[in-house]
Amino acid sequence: MHETRLDTARIRAARQMIDPMFLDTPLYPCEALEPVLGCAVSVKLETANPVRSFKARGTELLASLLAGDGARAAVCASAGNLGQALAWSGRRRGLDVTVVASRFAPAAKLDRIRALGARLELVDGDFDLARERAAAIARHDGIRLVEDSLDIETCEGAATIGLELARAARPFDAVLIALGGGALATGVGHVLKALAPGVEVICVQPLGAPAMTLSWRERRVVTTDSTDTIADGVAGRCPIPAVLDDLLQVADDAVLVEEASITTGMRLLLDHAGLVVEPSAALGIAAILEDRDRFAGRHVVTIVCGGNVDVDAYHRWVGAATV
Repeated sequence: MHETRLDTARIRAARQMIDPMFLDTPLYPCEALEPVLGCAVSVKLETANPVRSFKARGTELLASLLAGDGARAAVCASAGNLGQALAWSGRRRGLDVTVVASRFAPAAKLDRIRALGARLELVDGDFDLARERAAAIARHDGIRLVEDSLDIETCEGAATIGLELARAARPFDAVLIALGGGALATGVGHVLKALAPGVEVICVQPLGAPAMTLSWRERRVVTTDSTDTIADGVAGRCPIPAVLDDLLQVADDAVLVEEASITTGMRLLLDHAGLVVEPSAALGIAAILEDRDRFAGRHVVTIVCGGNVDVDAYHRWVGAATV
């Protein structure tokens, strides 16, 4: 494998800096999904923690390093989950955290960011506009700008999931990973290519937010003018070149899925696994639904990466799903 920015030794060391409540998350076969999907599906559950997503693996590592260096404040842009995670990790280490988010982000995520003690600033635009505003605050205040996926700590924190998958008792053929900024995909992909190279690393993105997938396919940064998806956690328009370079080394495939498949995936995870998940976390199931022949008879792991949902929106989506 060609080099990425990530380092497996650093990833192993990162486990010592992450609160154990975010580590060694459940990995289990969901037998009830097998007759519906035509393949064996195991769930890697990243929602059973105080911030209900995998993001704290990265913010725990980053906040520990920042506090150790004497930093007192940090700012980030977030679709919701990173902001919660940084607020949680920063609060425990005495960091003043500012989160910039879209005014149109799910209210439940914004409320949780406030409840965790972060200062929240809202912009009248999407995530990429929030990222511009966060950078401006960092420059003006002279504080650390936390950039998800660009900051290697966010990738290497997420990569600890890969360490746990690599030592799974039951072998698996492929892993399905939600693709947004790329921290989860590059982190898990890096570890699996190093420790379990026979596992197919498949990234999944909504058709309505395809920038990183299009970039992976064309091997160059492709930006889009807008996004149109309920999967707000992966709805970026402007891929980061360094992250794309890493993704090109570790992803075997990147696929796009329809909105209807995402909502159906959410409904299947509720009905057959008892899991309430946000749209981004159902992307793996959506990929299986859209290409059953590809996965037939195989053992697939899907990373359920987040469970922060607006209740009213969730009921609309799941109620409209067709199974």
